[in-house]
Amino acid sequence: ENNFVPELPQSKVDIIYLCFPNNPTGAVATQEQLKAFVDYAISHNSIIIFDAVYSAFITDSNIPRSIYEIEGATKCAIEVGSFSKTAGFSGLRLGWSVVPVALTIENTVAGELTEMFRISQSIRFWGASNLAQAGGIAALSPECQQECQSIVNYYLENTRILKEGLSAFGLTCFGGNNNPYIWVTGTEGMTSWEVFNELLFKTGIVGIPGSLFGASGEGFLRLSTLGKREDMEKAVKNLENSTKKILQ
Repeated sequence: ENNFVPELPQSKVDIIYLCFPNNPTGAVATQEQLKAFVDYAISHNSIIIFDAVYSAFITDSNIPRSIYEIEGATKCAIEVGSFSKTAGFSGLRLGWSVVPVALTIENTVAGELTEMFRISQSIRFWGASNLAQAGGIAALSPECQQECQSIVNYYLENTRILKEGLSAFGLTCFGGNNNPYIWVTGTEGMTSWEVFNELLFKTGIVGIPGSLFGASGEGFLRLSTLGKREDMEKAVKNLENSTKKILQ
């Protein structure tokens, strides 16, 4: 009913965590929705932690890729990113955090939180390995960025293929338009594990039950399209060849 975008807190909170495009739901937030969170954070002296690791998958020009596209966000938001999703850095664990100089909370001045973050990182973190840093530099080159975009486009086409097949099979799907994840639900009353079993035993498709992500995920199943094209096509073929419509 809210497209999996959380509502504004009803009381003061110190930290707001937002992940868009979202894992596991595949949801994205509009300019207006993010502006509402920024306005709330500024008026309540809150900090937004904005997880933008899937931003490269956004193809809709009306959907912000960064929280800093929202006016005032530099005063209240920290953004984090990663090479894991687009450059295949899952094993090397390389990412970044943006802590604007303008970021403040109650009883602080501009630059103070940035310096505190720098000191904290210097003391608590030994830094990324030389191998990871060299890979990160290479990943930011124009040539590699072009390759990364090709990978993103490949996964988005995977998503389109699988989502169309799932919908034709009788499942309700969310996400998957600006995100490599499809959030699937069965008929009303089905648990996540029941949806999981229906897909697994009737089509051989394996996902992650939504209930494993928390109580609000009950009744859903997350499917990832970060794989080979032939696997997506095989999944759709299995859906088409199923002798019994799922959930019927």
